[in-house]
Amino acid sequence: MPLPKVISPRKHALLDALTIRTFLALGGIWWRRKRRPAVAALVNGLFVLGYTSLTDFDGDGKKPVSFKTHGDLDALQASLAAVTPKMFGFARRKEALFFRGQALNESLVISMTDFEANEPKGWRQRWNRAA
Repeated sequence: MPLPKVISPRKHALLDALTIRTFLALGGIWWRRKRRPAVAALVNGLFVLGYTSLTDFDGDGKKPVSFKTHGDLDALQASLAAVTPKMFGFARRKEALFFRGQALNESLVISMTDFEANEPKGWRQRWNRAA
C-alpha cells in the first residue's frame, strides 16, 4: 500500500538541508579518530549538496535538475548511504548504523514526497495526448 504524498518540494528541500548538515557535521566530528566513516559521511553529504543545489524545487525552470529527477538521485543516494560502510571498510562498526538508518529514512522520504507537485498544470494531459 503506497504511503500518502505529504512532503511538498519545499518540505523536501528542508529535509535535504538537514541531511546535508548532518552528514557534513559527522564528517567533521569523526575526522580525527574515525577517518573512514568521516570520509563516507563527507562523500554522501557533498553528493546531496551537489544535486540539491542544482534542483528546481520551485518548478520555474531556473535550475537544470527537475524535482522528479531529484527523486531518482535521492534513490541513488539512499543506496550509496547503505553501501558506503561496506565500501569504506567499517560495516561492523557502530558508525555503520547511522548510514543504514539514513538510507531507510531517505527511502521513507522518497515514498512520501510528491515529486509531481511542481510540474506545470496540464502537463499530464498534454503528455498523454502526444503518446
